Amino acid sequence: MTDVVDSDELLRRIQRARECAAQEERTWRTRSEELDATDPQGARDATVRRMSYEAVLRVLDEIVSPGKHAPEG
Repeated sequence: MTDVVDSDELLRRIQRARECAAQEERTWRTRSEELDATDPQGARDATVRRMSYEAVLRVLDEIVSPGKHAPEG
């Protein structure tokens, strides 16, 4: 990746990545809920994936809106 992009394009790319991560998080949340009763291991795997996408969302949110979100814990 050797393309030079301006800050507006970089922000657009980050926002697209954030939307993609949000969609994946919703998908894995639904999948986890569907599998919970029938496939506990599959539900755990889906939960781990959901949590991974949540972490990505937090990072991208912090890039776009620094300090807007309170730290967890």
